[in-house]
Amino acid sequence: MEFIIIGIISLILLVILKYIFGYNQKILKNIGKNDELDEIARKYPSNIDICKTYLKKLNNEKIEIEQNDNAENSLYIVATNKIMIANIQKTYTRIQTIAHECLHSIQDKKLLWFNFIFSNIYMLYFLIICILAIFRVLPNEMIFLVGFLLLSSVYLVVRNYLENDAMIKARFLAKEYMEEQKISSKEEIDKLVEGFDHINNVGIKCVNYYFLMEVMMKVFVFSTICLIR
Repeated sequence: MEFIIIGIISLILLVILKYIFGYNQKILKNIGKNDELDEIARKYPSNIDICKTYLKKLNNEKIEIEQNDNAENSLYIVATNKIMIANIQKTYTRIQTIAHECLHSIQDKKLLWFNFIFSNIYMLYFLIICILAIFRVLPNEMIFLVGFLLLSSVYLVVRNYLENDAMIKARFLAKEYMEEQKISSKEEIDKLVEGFDHINNVGIKCVNYYFLMEVMMKVFVFSTICLIR
């Protein structure tokens, strides 16, 4: 009975928070599409050159940069100290996205390594308790669910801090970069920054909801397994 209640509460919270945070996949998919801003951004150097300039400004040039046109998302990998740039050459958002990943590279290494290691342990813990629950060899499932929720709290605090910190600062780093390059007029820079602000106003809320959604869906999945096994 308790798992039915937990599962229902998880779904209700997901629906309510989705509405509050304004999470909409269709809007997110098209939020960075703007032909006028894309045209302005085409005047800027290649993604790798932009990345190198950012890293020089941040005094963090000892880092590997790789462009992967098959990747959908850009990311910084602390384990290899590498920035992976996705196929974003044709969109104006690349100026801020690259700044975002460069800012990740200068965040507190203790937090970055903790996030990297803890995230893997967290996922492994979830998989193990699900498998054990399926085969009915997990003693006192509720205790393990409480343990998962505690781990989830730590995961959310660290992950959200790292992402929010990079997202907020990226806008200012990107603006500073464009002003220093003197490629665009002040009016064009203002338009690009306005575009970044629009993305951040929607994106920051949605990213925070997405991480919470991942946790709540895992709670629902585990609760369902415990009910039907």
